[in-house]
Amino acid sequence: MSQCPCHSGLAYSECCEDVIAGAPAPSPERLMRSRYTAFATGKVDYLLKSWHPSTRPSKLDLPENTQWFDLQITDASEQDQRGRVSFKARFKENNEWFELVETSDFERQDQHWMYIDGNAEFILLKPGRNDLCLCGSERKWKKCCG
Repeated sequence: MSQCPCHSGLAYSECCEDVIAGAPAPSPERLMRSRYTAFATGKVDYLLKSWHPSTRPSKLDLPENTQWFDLQITDASEQDQRGRVSFKARFKENNEWFELVETSDFERQDQHWMYIDGNAEFILLKPGRNDLCLCGSERKWKKCCG
């Protein structure tokens, strides 16, 4: 994996790899990026490990037919042991395209940021034939994924 799936512009080895391997994320934003990467690459164990114990589900099943294409951080902040990250993520599931718009809350415990929960909205995307493709190819929808 060369480019990091979180779309930071960095190589995976310079971005999310260490955090997913167990190093503390230096900020809520970096934890959010690593969690996006884990969703995109199917790293369920890491997703559960980075989830705050008070809200962590007992198990997590990721749909096999989901492909993640884009992550945009729209706002990130931290104060003391609390953090918040707002983002948009584009994905395809069952041949339908969605945008997830979420504001997530985080808490730092023992030097590790943990995901608490988020306020999520899923928006069904319906591109027109001549719109740019949602996969990021820069091609028209009708000539690419449409």
